Amino acid sequence: MMQLSIKRVPTVVSNYQKDEAEETSRRSFGCGKNCLRSCCIPGAKLPLYAFKKESEKDAFESENKEPPVAFLDSLVLGEWEDRMQRGLFRYDVTACETKVIPGEYGFIAQLNEGRHLKKRPTEFRVDKVLQPFDGNKFNFTKVGQEEVLFQFEASEDGEVQFFPNAPIDVENHPSVVAINVSPIEYGHVLLIPRILECLPQRIDRESFLLALYMAAEAGNPYFRLGYNSLGAFATINHLHFQAYYLAVAFPIEKAPTKKITTLNDGVIISELLKYPVRGVVFEGGNTLQDLSDAVSDACICLQDNNIAYNVLISDCGKRIFLLPQCYAEKQALGEVSVELLDTQVNPAVWEISGHMVLKRRKDYDEASDENAWRLLAEVSLSDERFDEVNALIFEAIGGGKDAIENVEEPDTKAQSIEKENGITETSHHAMVAGTQQCLVLQ
Repeated sequence: MMQLSIKRVPTVVSNYQKDEAEETSRRSFGCGKNCLRSCCIPGAKLPLYAFKKESEKDAFESENKEPPVAFLDSLVLGEWEDRMQRGLFRYDVTACETKVIPGEYGFIAQLNEGRHLKKRPTEFRVDKVLQPFDGNKFNFTKVGQEEVLFQFEASEDGEVQFFPNAPIDVENHPSVVAINVSPIEYGHVLLIPRILECLPQRIDRESFLLALYMAAEAGNPYFRLGYNSLGAFATINHLHFQAYYLAVAFPIEKAPTKKITTLNDGVIISELLKYPVRGVVFEGGNTLQDLSDAVSDACICLQDNNIAYNVLISDCGKRIFLLPQCYAEKQALGEVSVELLDTQVNPAVWEISGHMVLKRRKDYDEASDENAWRLLAEVSLSDERFDEVNALIFEAIGGGKDAIENVEEPDTKAQSIEKENGITETSHHAMVAGTQQCLVLQ
């Protein structure tokens, strides 16, 4: 069977990321850097944020007790700004031009000419969603400890806790939040579950729940998490989620939905309507774990069936978009137009959600609603294939054929974080006080 692969410039997420040949040549001479491997980790300390695990009946009931540190403003964004001031990023993303494109959904275009420079194209296999972890390739244990913002784990005593200088407990399988040195947006970070276990890029129940806890802990609808599977433009085969802050509603969040079914645990599953990429939306649930389990089981089903996909965790973890895609497969088969390939846009979770990261001035100046739809239409599965994938998902999460047939009328209003949270257009620029942002021209 022919192996499908594409050539693309890999995203540099760490200052210690090297071409594989260079990394191999240095290996025999020791580490020489403050990394997260056994050579450097003994005695190392990092900040630790311990979140309160859900125990109340209402999954999203807000706590009245003041946390020891403001998770989003002080810890995530504050520490991210500290690393920016220390010069750890490859470019200043806050200087990137950003605009909202006129149109029904308001696709967001960003000109980011520095993200793909000075790297040679690398071949990526795109026909295999599950691939074994390879310790010889770059992985997140090789990042410098200065790139790690904090450890993130469940509290042992049921209360939110913050330790500014906590030992790295190797046996406790720590999860960490680190900067992405090639940021797409303000506050762009990586959540790396159980980093020292060296898990390949594949969703499991425990890791996905951790991502939802991070979204809930941030408590701001403009801070979103995303996931790309292999074959859907993940370039590093070490389990990780991405997240960043952007004070504009994503186009996908504005799209109307049609309810398909409600699971026994209260999770509501809907289908995206009137959007260029077909997808499934999960929300509700009696507990955060109910919602997490439904989505992670659907992701595991796609992985096991070798279907590439992207996930957007929206609305503080209350709303999740699951988006199977086929762009890389089409690209490998030569079915994508030269015009689209020339843009060098890799439609991963952020692009699919409507935040178009453009690398050429020409594409930014000519950005239009029509061009965004044209690109994303190539990402989407066909109606027939999407129905087949949906059937697999419902079988996996226990809905079966009956659930698929339990179709209700389309929702009369498009759901968006603006409506759900009473956010107006004029408030988009000032959600987090005292922070630098990309200027969004509206």
